[in-house]
Amino acid sequence: MLLMAASAVPMDKQIVCINWGTKYGAPYINRLYEMVRANITPPFRFVAFTDTRDGVNPAVDCFDLPEMPGFMPKNTIGQWPKSRLWASELGDLTGPFLFVDLDVTITGSLDPFFTFGAPEDVVVARNAAKPLHKLGQTSVYRMPVGALAPLQQMFAADPQGIADTYRFEQHFVTRNAPNGIKFWPKGWVRHFRIECIPSFPLNYFLEPKAPPGTRVVIFAGGLNPPDAIAGQYSAETPHLPPLAHILRALKSEQKIKSIRQYVHPARWVKEIWERSSTYAPPEIKD
Repeated sequence: MLLMAASAVPMDKQIVCINWGTKYGAPYINRLYEMVRANITPPFRFVAFTDTRDGVNPAVDCFDLPEMPGFMPKNTIGQWPKSRLWASELGDLTGPFLFVDLDVTITGSLDPFFTFGAPEDVVVARNAAKPLHKLGQTSVYRMPVGALAPLQQMFAADPQGIADTYRFEQHFVTRNAPNGIKFWPKGWVRHFRIECIPSFPLNYFLEPKAPPGTRVVIFAGGLNPPDAIAGQYSAETPHLPPLAHILRALKSEQKIKSIRQYVHPARWVKEIWERSSTYAPPEIKD
């Protein structure tokens, strides 16, 4: 998995996201579009594969969700609906596209994501949770349309078996991509919980910070951007001042873990999200 030099072949800047269910919807699609627009050199195209178009910024090209291969596995951890994007045909897209999760914070230019490596590469983020396992993280990845079509066929043949074996769809991609995967340069993509929150006990004194050189901050796991803005690991544990947090943690079943899980509100995440939440759909008049 060696780093690759910048591509000599310019790539069209196609950004793709996917939305299903009620967790995210138009506000997240629109916010991601604004973050992309603020951090990319035009021209670019922003595409959403979504089961709802209500309230979506008209600057976003919307397509219906591709068909789910096989069936949705039950009681699994990974985001297996992402396998819809592995199809050999994807809307009217051709060539490489950059996929970005809806719940990220973009902190730097996205331009290098379109010049790194070769157009035929499948390039993923490094999995910060298991650095020694050399696993990929698919919150931010680039690939040509259809590059993972063989994996979609494998998954469709036995969705539950594949999900039970690999747990996460990104592990399945890492181990089975037809021509292997490559990783983004270290530091481009950072994991908020693992790489932006100061280590214990400094997390009680210092606010979270994106390391220099970060371009995209991902929020894999339970801690999402609204939690980062509020200064909490989950909605079940609202932010408290340090001493009150420790007293609450001492009453929990996992005392040591709960004490260590303290985070100050991430003001920079709030600023980026508020700045990117400017689109309001037009009012419908009777």
